[in-house]
Amino acid sequence: MLTAFARAFKTPDLRKKLLFTLGIMVLFRLGAHIPVPGVSFENVNQCVKEAEGAGAGLFGLVNMFSGGALLQLTIFALGIMPYITASIILQLLVVVIPRLEALKKEGQSGQAKITQYTRYLTVALGVLQATGLVATARSGSLFAQCTVRDQIIPDDSIFTTITMVIVMTAGTALIMWLGELITDRGIGNGMSILMFVSIAAGFPGLLWAIKVQGNLADGWIEFGVVVLAGLAMVALVVFVEQAQRRIPVQYAKRMIGRRSYGGTSTYIPLKVNQAGVIPVIFASSLLYIPALIVQFSGSQAGWADWINRHLVTGDHPYYIITYFVLIVFFAFFYVAISFNPEEVADNMKKYGGFIPGIRAGRPTAEYLSYVLNRITWPGSLYLGLIALVPTVALVLFNANQNFPFGGTSILIIVGVGLETVKQIESQLQQRHYEGFLR
Repeated sequence: MLTAFARAFKTPDLRKKLLFTLGIMVLFRLGAHIPVPGVSFENVNQCVKEAEGAGAGLFGLVNMFSGGALLQLTIFALGIMPYITASIILQLLVVVIPRLEALKKEGQSGQAKITQYTRYLTVALGVLQATGLVATARSGSLFAQCTVRDQIIPDDSIFTTITMVIVMTAGTALIMWLGELITDRGIGNGMSILMFVSIAAGFPGLLWAIKVQGNLADGWIEFGVVVLAGLAMVALVVFVEQAQRRIPVQYAKRMIGRRSYGGTSTYIPLKVNQAGVIPVIFASSLLYIPALIVQFSGSQAGWADWINRHLVTGDHPYYIITYFVLIVFFAFFYVAISFNPEEVADNMKKYGGFIPGIRAGRPTAEYLSYVLNRITWPGSLYLGLIALVPTVALVLFNANQNFPFGGTSILIIVGVGLETVKQIESQLQQRHYEGFLR
């Protein structure tokens, strides 16, 4: 990987793209430290320090995706989460709405239209989430245990509220534009790289917090154990993310005039983790809903107490079991809507392709469904176990639920890192190739 980056910096064109991408990343991190107008910066800092021991609570996932900007109420407080949510919603709607499905089949022009819809939905979700965040901060629920939680937003006028919502929504739109700039003029995968930067920005602080809270050898033993466990986790994630089942496909020869077409062999790569990190995000978001309902209702009834005791703290058995089952369910659900065996079988039949030993058409679709279900089981169980690593760390090291090496963070960092290296290597191969003569 380091060799690829060194060769890329030696190539003028790629060097410009890498420097441009680094510049955008610096701007992105700068915006994560500029507070929104109307917020008391001193009170927010005090509440953040008081909340460090307890983690980010209900807003931990969004705070992780914003690189810690959410709890500091900066202009990039919403981070990239509205865009991720909008993209997932559009992917689900493509399966449900025939018009969107037709646009997807139109190729590049249809995909551009879907991208435009994603932008509009991102802005709408940004307005909604910004309004909810401002209301939560004003009510004092954002930092429930803070002594100055009621003074985070001193001015409660409508003008101040509208200004804060507009600034946060504009920040979301700006993040979306920065990501598209990286995709078009940088090294590609702009949104994924910004997500990578947001998560990686919190790693040093979280690791140092483990060292500070440790007791053995002034915390260095706990620090070393966590680093070693993190390296083992990275190796495991790389191994599983790269694992795939290759289904061989043979294309029959066709004579058109005097030319022969086809007759080639290829394969369909089915990844063990076909769903990526989406099931973990779905499960986390769904588990936040009961706690949010209790928080905003302010109810002290029996059902509210049961939710606070069983579905809020990540170390309770009910929470662990529910989280694990939801991840497995959403893994199968997302694979079912993102990979259509019937469509793949029809395309193979249209172009004269077949799987050796399997008849074209319906038998091919049934075989693909069978193989996909078989490999989705280990992939979903792997996702569930990886996502439970922060819970284990919560019990063993008394860490917060944003434990650095585990769950959503490690999956995204490794996945984006692998994809970025592949992008750089593919662009290097286009510029550096060896001829027949040396």
